[in-house]
Amino acid sequence: MSPEQTSLLQGTLDLLILKSLRAGEMHGLGISRRIQQLTGGTFVVKPGSLFPALHRMEEEGWIAAFWGESENNRRAKYYRMSKAGQKQLEAETKRWSRISLAIGQALEAS
Repeated sequence: MSPEQTSLLQGTLDLLILKSLRAGEMHGLGISRRIQQLTGGTFVVKPGSLFPALHRMEEEGWIAAFWGESENNRRAKYYRMSKAGQKQLEAETKRWSRISLAIGQALEAS
């Protein structure tokens, strides 16, 4: 882990996956790259964290998976956000906005 990278806080991975899929369906590597892009390289999600989260989110009904071909003509599992996932993204976004505001206030307090 480089000095600029940090560990994900519990609960943030789901939010970042859903935010990534808001742009459209992607395979796992694409989601990982999108998270890295969205966070300016602060979070790099490894397969050992990503794929269990995707599986769990699929079981929750937040995402749906299907098989397709990747850009290099390999079979890949693709993911898309469901309507339940859109609702979850909205709820998680509001929750994390409140958390980040509260942390910001605490850090600025004397």
